[in-house]
Amino acid sequence: MLKYETGDYNCLHQDLYGDLVFPLQLTVLLSAPGEEFTGGEFLLVEQRPRVQSRGEVVPLRQGEAVIFPVHHRPVQGMRGHYRVTMRHGVSRLRSGQRYTLGIIFHDAA
Repeated sequence: MLKYETGDYNCLHQDLYGDLVFPLQLTVLLSAPGEEFTGGEFLLVEQRPRVQSRGEVVPLRQGEAVIFPVHHRPVQGMRGHYRVTMRHGVSRLRSGQRYTLGIIFHDAA
């Protein structure tokens, strides 16, 4: 369970814990955007080789989930597939409280 309050954010990061890492994780938004909080958008950033990073806001409504890569994702290039490094985070909460359920499928102890 993750709780964010006004002014909180989560820097871009990867949840890499332990020797074995499952390649996907899941986040479920439990609060209602625009009603219970403002700001606090879920962010995904691709760090592509020899190109600038590309960020995306994943718009979620209350009860919706996002499944995203923990570390890398494959991309089709001109010479076949290659992998890009992925990071995720949460933008600054401008007001209210935001609750999410984060599920990491590997041992995060």
